[in-house]
Amino acid sequence: MRLSGLRRLKGVLAWASPLALARHSHGSVAVLPRSHLGSASVLQPRQEGVWSRNYSIRMDQREGLIFRQLFESKSSTYTYLLADTNTRQAVLVDPVLDTVERDAKLIQDLDLELIIAVNTHCHADHITGTGLLKKKLPGCRSAISKDSGAIADIHLQEGDTLTFGKYSLQALSTPGHTDGCMTFVLNDKSMAFTGDALLIRGCGRTDFQQGCAKKLYKAVHEKIFTLPKECLVYPAHDYTGQTVSTVDEEHRLNPRLTKSLEEFVKIMNNLNLPKPAQIDVAVPANLVCGIQGV
Repeated sequence: MRLSGLRRLKGVLAWASPLALARHSHGSVAVLPRSHLGSASVLQPRQEGVWSRNYSIRMDQREGLIFRQLFESKSSTYTYLLADTNTRQAVLVDPVLDTVERDAKLIQDLDLELIIAVNTHCHADHITGTGLLKKKLPGCRSAISKDSGAIADIHLQEGDTLTFGKYSLQALSTPGHTDGCMTFVLNDKSMAFTGDALLIRGCGRTDFQQGCAKKLYKAVHEKIFTLPKECLVYPAHDYTGQTVSTVDEEHRLNPRLTKSLEEFVKIMNNLNLPKPAQIDVAVPANLVCGIQGV
């Protein structure tokens, strides 16, 4: 093979290997933005035999945002880390007690300052890691919806923002799974962290913790489905191995929320799901910021 051919092959392999990792990793994943789904990335030659990958601004650390999606297998919970590369300030969404050591180490490894650990709602299937994170990382404050009834340093209401460096997350009240559910939207409306209100091809149950199917349907349709179609949807859980969706996908394809309100209520009222295994321990602990027993 000629030297020029070898150089081209090396360039392709250098690009393909990390792409395969991005597609198949499940714990800490660099999820590709909408513009790259399918094609994965846009290749541009920098010099002969060397290729670079151009990710969108929100995914590329050189453009100012660090983003990590992390997974806890026992409760199938996603935790999200976002940080500003200039100020090093970070926010952690939906931390889990079982993975606090992992998350704290990642934050320290990346030389970040965790200023806020926020929960999308008072979870019933796991104990939050916010209380322990505050002990491990001084300066971190906890946050949750005021309507959740839980103890926290910051009680959020509709329209409030959590600022980290030049970025911020806006809080939208999206009740229905619980009274205190919130969706957090990045300031450029490119990413939405929907908690249990909107899952990938599903939604949170509405049969406990002041759940209400009508409230959930209205909240998703009025608050989440009105975001830009390309906005990426990151839920608090997934049980099928999926990591991300979009507002457009869920608006068109969600098997529950594409139904009429009457059909949706009927579906939710007839799920007949078992009681969450950890609810009797998780809810009391989460009402006190997850510090019970720590």
